[in-house]
Amino acid sequence: QVQLAESGGGLVQTGDSLRLSCAASTRTFVSYVMGWFRQAPGKERAFVAAISWGGGRIYYSDSVRGRFTISRNNTKNTVYHQMNNPKSEDTAVYYCAAGSTLSDYPQGYKSWGQGTQVTVSS
Repeated sequence: QVQLAESGGGLVQTGDSLRLSCAASTRTFVSYVMGWFRQAPGKERAFVAAISWGGGRIYYSDSVRGRFTISRNNTKNTVYHQMNNPKSEDTAVYYCAAGSTLSDYPQGYKSWGQGTQVTVSS
């Protein structure tokens, strides 16, 4: 399995920006598709975005499309999640995940990070 570590979470105001990072401990990072999910209190883990091995295919949930951007740097074994114009409903614990096939289902990913809290205040 891949060891994943998220960073960059914290408190942000609506309309500001925040970038999350997820560093992977593996020599074969380029062979993994990467995803971001989030889980708000009392809710199930929900898909946010996913990116293919080379970055050529990217998917977003309808709730974040146009505001959030997923990207990856395969030379740094890192995937990023740029959050622009966050809203209060984006408050959640954000998780990065690694898998072998692009999917918007948590079950499609085999390795998960510990998560990082993002709180959006108005």
